[in-house]
Amino acid sequence: MLFAIDVLDLARFQFAMTTVFHFFFVPFSIGMALVTAIMETLFVLKKDEMYKKMAKFWGKIFLLSFAVGVVTGIIQEFQFGMNWSDYSRFMGDIFGAPLAIEALLAFFLESTFIGLWMFTWDRFKPALHAVMIWLVWLGTTLSAIWILAANAFMQHPTGFAINSETGRVKLVDFMAVITNPQLWVEFPHVIFGAFTTAGFAVAGMAAWQLWKKRDAVFYTKSLRIGLWVGLVAVVAAMGMGDLQTRFIIKDQPMKFAATEGIYKDTGDPAAWSLVELIDTEDHTTKANIEVPYLLSILSYHKLHGSVKGMDTVNKELEAKYGKDKNYYVPVKTLFWSFRVMAGGGMLLALVAVLGLFFSRAKNNSLARKRWLLVTLGLTLWLPFLINTCGWLITELGRYPWTVYGLYTIADSISPTTTAGQLWFTNITYFLIFSLLGGVMIYYCRRVLFHGPDADLDTDYGVSADPFAKEAFVK
Repeated sequence: MLFAIDVLDLARFQFAMTTVFHFFFVPFSIGMALVTAIMETLFVLKKDEMYKKMAKFWGKIFLLSFAVGVVTGIIQEFQFGMNWSDYSRFMGDIFGAPLAIEALLAFFLESTFIGLWMFTWDRFKPALHAVMIWLVWLGTTLSAIWILAANAFMQHPTGFAINSETGRVKLVDFMAVITNPQLWVEFPHVIFGAFTTAGFAVAGMAAWQLWKKRDAVFYTKSLRIGLWVGLVAVVAAMGMGDLQTRFIIKDQPMKFAATEGIYKDTGDPAAWSLVELIDTEDHTTKANIEVPYLLSILSYHKLHGSVKGMDTVNKELEAKYGKDKNYYVPVKTLFWSFRVMAGGGMLLALVAVLGLFFSRAKNNSLARKRWLLVTLGLTLWLPFLINTCGWLITELGRYPWTVYGLYTIADSISPTTTAGQLWFTNITYFLIFSLLGGVMIYYCRRVLFHGPDADLDTDYGVSADPFAKEAFVK
């Protein structure tokens, strides 16, 4: 029975696996570029060598995340030719421009200056050298814009026409693609999520080192910078998430109703469900924990207003696109993903406030708060889970479409792909990803083990021979 899974499900699983794994590292590297740039800028402004040491140290982990992100991105690109060739033909005219600009402008900008930044610490004045890491960060951010421009078109198509001869979309208004309203609610939410990821990852790794009683001054300063970045970013991400949600209510009401587990239209005012058990056969609620008025407040910023349920939205979609498709999305996945994402964001904000309060310079009691250090150490993984939940909502929420209202998932699959090929590539990719993830974790731990004062071979601080015996000796 295991090998009886059809081609479409195997292809979807493979794309989900490659995308989720790739998206572990993309937000992390974007955010780490910012954190590293802030640390080096503080060195320029304060002339304190501690900040230079911090920029070099955390820059090593940034470089590791960047390298793994590039490799996983290349693997992900294989999907379009291997498993989704019909989709690639349909979308080629739209995807061509933003992805070409991303590769030729943004990626070349970040890859050029990342090399200069790595090997020129003693060759340029500090201010000029700091400009390089800011240009790297700018390149990573521009990459995100162009990639998300393509994704935003899939969510909310704009600036296109259908070619009457081929039946494919063609680009008729490039400005409409890059001013897509979906892009400008999606991009800020994603980018602030990236800053959140790096901020709490730095704070979490620093917390573990403090828990082990290593270099208290260095890691406390690192932890505070990480928490400040993380706190500001997670609050901004929640604010932009609110704007994105309000856009989705109008643009993709099925997705919004699924995140709230609503099959039937709500009353007015609408209550928000914290936990809900639904009979998937007759769509009736068996058990529920509700907060009165809250869904109306979240949806419309008012004390009144009802929300359409999935049954109503499904009828509207059937009337618009036909009854030959199933417009219901994976409700349980979206419902719980939204709660993990929203609840996780609030938990991160609370932990950041506590960490900043107990690590104040005048009354630093963080070292005595072992429970808080452990909590901070564990929360370094939470942003990665939150990002994954966010993308599950974004991508699964437009089912059955790859391009909303235009092209379905079933139409997108490569006609010549076989189940045997997909089983082979799924297993191969899983093993590659496991290896890459293990390498990333191993080298991050190695950087932390050696500490900020490691005397390694190059001016940047990376051993020329990582397998040399002395490389493993502190």
